[in-house]
Amino acid sequence: MSQPASLPPEPLVAEPLPEDGQALELELAILSRAGGRDYNEDACGHWHSDTQLCCVVADGAGGHGGGDVASRLAVSYLIDQCADAPLQSPEDLRELLLDTNAKVIRHRADAPGQREMHTTVVALFIDRVRGQALWGHAGDSRLYLFRDGAVARRTRDHSLVQSMVEAGLLRPEDTRNHPQRSQLHSALGTAPEDLRIGTCEAPLALRPGDVFLLCTDGLWEFVDDAVMLHELAAAPDPAAWLAALEACVLAEAEAGGKTRHDNFSGIALWVTAPAQA
Repeated sequence: MSQPASLPPEPLVAEPLPEDGQALELELAILSRAGGRDYNEDACGHWHSDTQLCCVVADGAGGHGGGDVASRLAVSYLIDQCADAPLQSPEDLRELLLDTNAKVIRHRADAPGQREMHTTVVALFIDRVRGQALWGHAGDSRLYLFRDGAVARRTRDHSLVQSMVEAGLLRPEDTRNHPQRSQLHSALGTAPEDLRIGTCEAPLALRPGDVFLLCTDGLWEFVDDAVMLHELAAAPDPAAWLAALEACVLAEAEAGGKTRHDNFSGIALWVTAPAQA
């Protein structure tokens, strides 16, 4: 039911989701690249029906055979569970993320290379008939909502540098280059008593023109909010926008001499029409 975790290098294709005369109309594109690494531990995928949509992005860690297993496991499990029973509330989403965490922990025993595996995750769930969205995350993979030419929502990272920003010890603009930016306070594969999960407070009513971006830190580390907005304003569709963001990542990595920069992945989702009565 899920889409491939990564797509062929080119071209990116914007995929319009089926229309049924009542459901919210959406357009979606996916990007996942190894970056400067030898293999890709990111995973992303989506599933949709006439009434529901689920998008998931994950960034695994724990070594080859570990991180990539954890991220793909999280993506496939979240998508399969959503397909079986669509979510109704943030509480439903929180329980699903807790179940996904337990599944990652159980599969650590499958192979020696998976004993330390864990993964960040960010997931978006849309009721296309009601025109509502839910989202949740663990770690530093992010969800952005762009509305009316601005960043309307952005998830809060479960990370050391985010804690430093909130404590007034670090400016937000300095987080991308901080030497401890990859130190996480939470990710799937964490003991339940230490796991931190973030969800939206309530379902969000969607508007025509809303744009979502789900991405790993390998993307947002190199592309700040202003650049995302600039490229969004110039893009004709989600695929073109992701292609522009990819070019920004590669240019910034090259300018900074970061030949071994991280994997980077994203799902772009555009709301192109309102729900109809």
